[in-house]
Amino acid sequence: MEKLLRLSALSLETDERSLLQGDLDKIVGLIDAMQSVDTRGVLPLAHPLDGTQPLRADAVTESVDRDRLQRNAPRARDGLYLVPRVVE
Repeated sequence: MEKLLRLSALSLETDERSLLQGDLDKIVGLIDAMQSVDTRGVLPLAHPLDGTQPLRADAVTESVDRDRLQRNAPRARDGLYLVPRVVE
């Protein structure tokens, strides 16, 4: 418990620690119960429902007018935005 609290940078009171310990014990118990289930012959699922994801057509829906957009920029040259140097 101390290592978990240190790694997560948490500081808990004694009663909070005992509540957390109880919750963690339940989680570990659930994991142990799930690991004891025989899953041989069960195919893994990507999703529990047999649905398909509707995909949109891969088509251009917008156009960018770079010259119009760069007119709003404080400084631009040759299609590039000019920004102040921040690292020397």
